Order: sequence, then C-alpha cells, then structure tokens
Amino acid sequence: MSDDPGQMLLIYDDPSDQRSLSLDDASSTEESPDETTLSLEAVHNAIPYLGQIFLTHDAAYEFYSTFAKRCGFSIRRHRTEGKDGVGKGLTRRYFVCHRAGNTPIKTLSEGKPQRNRRSSRCGCQAYLRISKLTELGSTEWRVTGFANHHNHELLEPNQVRFLPAYRSISDADKSRILMFSKTGISVQQMMRLLELEKCVEPGFLPFTEKDVRNLLQSFKKLDPEDENIDFLRMCQSIKEKDPNFKFEFTLDANDKLENIAWSYASSIQSYEIFGDAVVFDTTHRLSAVEMPLGIWVGVNNYGVPCFFGCVLLRDENLRSWSWALQAFTGFMNGKAPQTILTDHNMCLKEAIAGEMPATKHALCIWMVVGKFPSWFNAGLGERYNDWKAEFYRLYHLESVEEFELGWRDMVNSFGLHTNRHINNLYASRSLWSLPYLRSHFLAGMTLTGRSKAINAFIQRFLSAQTRLAHFVEQVAVAVDFKDQATEQQTMQQNLQNISLKTGAPMESHAASVLTPFAFSKLQEQLVLAAHYASFQMDDGYLVRHHTKLDGGRKVYWVPQEGIISCSCQLFEFSGFLCRHALRVLSTGNCFQVPDRYLPLRWRRISTSFSKTFRSNAEDHGERVQLLQNLVSTLVSESAKSKERLDIATEQTSILLSRIREQPVSSLALRDISSSVQRNF
Repeated sequence: MSDDPGQMLLIYDDPSDQRSLSLDDASSTEESPDETTLSLEAVHNAIPYLGQIFLTHDAAYEFYSTFAKRCGFSIRRHRTEGKDGVGKGLTRRYFVCHRAGNTPIKTLSEGKPQRNRRSSRCGCQAYLRISKLTELGSTEWRVTGFANHHNHELLEPNQVRFLPAYRSISDADKSRILMFSKTGISVQQMMRLLELEKCVEPGFLPFTEKDVRNLLQSFKKLDPEDENIDFLRMCQSIKEKDPNFKFEFTLDANDKLENIAWSYASSIQSYEIFGDAVVFDTTHRLSAVEMPLGIWVGVNNYGVPCFFGCVLLRDENLRSWSWALQAFTGFMNGKAPQTILTDHNMCLKEAIAGEMPATKHALCIWMVVGKFPSWFNAGLGERYNDWKAEFYRLYHLESVEEFELGWRDMVNSFGLHTNRHINNLYASRSLWSLPYLRSHFLAGMTLTGRSKAINAFIQRFLSAQTRLAHFVEQVAVAVDFKDQATEQQTMQQNLQNISLKTGAPMESHAASVLTPFAFSKLQEQLVLAAHYASFQMDDGYLVRHHTKLDGGRKVYWVPQEGIISCSCQLFEFSGFLCRHALRVLSTGNCFQVPDRYLPLRWRRISTSFSKTFRSNAEDHGERVQLLQNLVSTLVSESAKSKERLDIATEQTSILLSRIREQPVSSLALRDISSSVQRNF
C-alpha cells in the first residue's frame, strides 16, 4: 500500500471541458480540449494523461484497467453521455473506481425478508473521462479528465487479484471444471488439479473456490422440464451403448419426472452372487434436484463394497418406496435379497414387507446410530455419552435374554419411557433384537470399517455439484473406478501370505477355498472353538465356554447328511460357521469344513469369473465350481516353494494347450449363451 494516505494525488482536467468533477453530475457540455502531454516518465509508467488518444472506448477501458490493477484497485463503467439531436450518439464516457458512489438505502417491504449485505462503496472520486472526436471521417477517443485521488486504502499486488473485476474463468477452464464435476471430486481438489496443470502456486489461479462453486451452481439453474428430458436422453444414450444398462422412471399427473431408478451391467452381474445381503442406504439427498437418494450396496467375497443400483424419489412415502423396490427387483431379474438392511423408516419397513415378503429386514446399525445425537442428546444432556456407552455394551451381548433385561434397565435408569424413538425401536425389536444386533452380522457389514468404506464410496459421487442429466454418468464413473480398485484389492489380498494359527486340517482346507477376507472371519471362529467344551446329548450337543458351568448353545449335527446347525444362528446371518459348530465338527473327527458351509459368495471366485458363470444346469455349475476350488488349491500349494511353482507353471501350460486343442460343441455354446441372456 501507499505510504501517503492521500494515495497518489493526481488530478488532471481539460480547462475547456466546462463541467464539475462531481461524479453524480449528469450535465454535459461541449468541449474543445487542448493537446496536453505529461513528461516522458509518466508515459513510460503508463499513467493516463490529458490528451491521450485511443482508437476505441474499449481500448481506453483496458488501458485504465491495467493501470488500476497495478495501483491496487479496479474500475467499472459509470456513465455515458451524448449530444442533443438525431444521430449524434455517444460522445463521452466515464470510468470510475470500483468504490465510487454510495449504496442507496433499500426500501423495506413488509413481510419480505431483506438481504442487507455490506457494500464496499465509499464515495471514492477517482475517475477517467474520455471524449469522442471525429475529424475527416475518422473517430478517436481522447482523455479529457483524470483523477487518481482515493479516499480508501489501495491493495497490495498479491491482494488485488481477488477483486471480482480481475477474476475470470476461461472457456477451457470451464470445460475442465465441468469434467471434474462429473467425476465427483470436490471443489478443493479441482482447484489443486488446475494449479498443478497450470504450474502455479496454490492460491494463484485467476479465480477462487467461490467462483467455481458459483459456476457449478449456474449449471443447475435450468428449466426442470429440460433437465428431465436431458436425463432421459442420457439414460437412453447409455442404453444404446450398453444394452445391459437398465433404468425405470415414472411421470406424475403433469407428465413431469417423478421417480428414477437405474443400475449398470457390472452391478447386475455382481448382484447375481453377492446380492444375498443388501444395504439400502436412504439417508442422502441429491442437492442438485433436492430429491431423496436411495443407494443399494453390498459386500463382495473380498469384503469390498459393491454397487447394485440407485433411485431418486420425489416423495418419501409408501407408494414411492414400493415402486423403488419393484424397480430394483426388476433390474435383478426378480431376485430379491435374502436380507436387507435399512434406516429406521416405518414407510420403508412396510414397503419391504409388501414387496419382499420372503426377505429378512434388519436395521443397519451405522445409519441408526448416526441419528442418536438428534434423538437423545437434548433429552439426556450430559448423560448422553454414558447412555451411548451402555447402548454399545448391549449391542455386543450374545444372549437375547441379557439384551432384553439390559434394555429395560437402560430405559428405566435414563428415564427414556416417553422417548418416541426408544419406543419405536422397541416396537421394531424383530428388526433390532439378537442375533441381528450382533457385530458379526453379514460378515462385518455393520462394523465401523465396512460402514466407512461404503460411505466413502457413496460420497465420491455425492460430493460433486452437477446437473441431473450428468449424475447417472457421474455415478457410472464412480462405479467403474470402484470396480478397478476392487480388482487391485483382490490381487493384493491373493498375494498375501495366509498365516495358519491352529495348524488343524480344517483350517488348512478353508484357507485353500475361501478368499483371504472370508478366511480371516472363519479363522476367528476356529481359534475361539478351542476354548469351548462340547457335551453330547440325546438330541444333539451342548457347547459352552470352558470357564462356564451352565448355559451354552445347542448344536444339531447329522453326519450322514452333512448337516449342522447352531442355536446362535451365526451361519444363517453371516455365511460362516460359528465356534460352537466348529467345535462339534472337531470333536467328531471332521477334518474339512463341509462343502455346503463354504458358500460360493465367500469363495475365491473373482467378479470377472462370475460374469461368465451363469449356467442354469446345476451339474455344469457344480463341476465349474469344483474346478475353481482345484485351481485355488493348486495356487495355494504351488506358492509354498520355488520348486513347486516351477512344476505347476510347466504342467499348467501343457494342460492348457491340450484343452485348447479340444473342440467346443456349438450346442453347448448356444445353451450357455441363452442361459446368460436369460439371467441378464
């Protein structure tokens, strides 16, 4: 900033221009300016001077703007004047400091909220006046007035660039920002990428984060009807490129888009194997259109979240939820999930009961817990943290009886009898009670790590602010990115050395069949099984911890049929045998986990392999699954030494050559092809 509070006191005025310097004076007089020049030093410093000539008034504006930026302020066009008479046109223009003039006082309208923002205008008198001259048919503009006296502080060079007049986003940058928006990255990430691309230091782009947000907001200010048409066109375009892409929509009474649901080909393929347990997350809204957003996600055999579908609803009522569930099962060829986890939503609960009567409905713990502060914080005050700790203690109890007793004690001690949320949860205890409440449920889908992974995936395409028509494409980019990341995680897991903790043949067998993620879950139960004692009874086995003298779990085992079940029902809810059943199998000299208790969804079968594994012939499917198990065992055993790996590589190459020499039945190909088409 200038050391002088006067801020570069320079005032020049053509004496022949008979008018006041007041910027509010609207008078106009004829001028016959004298040619006035300043020193060469002033010219070299590019300071405006009286008599300076410009070919156009725009050229004068650009010159003055450059001067202003160097001094620490910006300018704006203030007033134009013209001569009397027909055809005379514009004869004089004024450019003033951006802080010139004063903001008029707004007239308050009764009942209408006013937005009184602080103004930067302070009556600054700095200005530049140019006048039009026409001689011998040529036109030019000459400076006839100039004052550079400011009544405010001027900005430093590193500050002046933040003035609105000097912030602009080029067309090329706008295209890049729109592309970034479609990929779901945040505005901060966009700014950093553009800084790296342009090789500028952080904060030195010719625009700010606010400018980018305003630009993205302008993309959304379109006619809703045009937006809906663009969305449907986008879906149809994707459908033409990929016939396996599916979407459904409904129109309201005014033929406006009401509900929209869609799913991608890769999502439908993943659902074929991993759609037994689904999380339906309805806790988000798409800010671009202010519509509730529902997302179907699951967990694959490597413990990685996988995307199944999306739905946008105009209203959150029974009719809308029912339509969403119908659309989803339609995408999945009528296959409903065995278990679905949702938020605590009574309309959604009723819709699931009507549309998916055979599906077990449970509450998704991370969605429910996320609402606890708004439900209980105000009523409990300082006791909220104590109550939450007690809730988590109940959450990890294994006994239904202990849970019920602890629930009643919790309600009594914290005075929650009249809390409607507690009462609703208790009324929904079929969704809330054990074993659904266990942290083992769905192999960790309710665990913190799993919920964070799913939420991170969802936020990837929610963080961007874009048009509705681009949202379906934006989600596709996120899903494709997730699919690629999943393949990388799968490879990383398969390259990890699996550590056997018990040395039991049952553990070694499970390690050769299950994915590393799934094996780690079963291994936990195998290790714990050694701490339990089993007692044979007339109708099965009683299994309890070696330190307990009573209680325990009832296990029923029919060795001839290969059937085993436990009263804890862990396998029914997670797909893993529990410690109690494993203890009984070990007692009965069983050295392998029965094949039926190593479900396909947890085996070493990749997503890409599952895309081709669609045959309806059970015999063919069983043989393919057996071959997959053999290959998994081959890889596991071969990796134990270099010699084994060399032999396996050599022999596998020979076997593969022999297989390729065998002819392929055209009838078999046709059967498999038709089966694949039916499943899609």
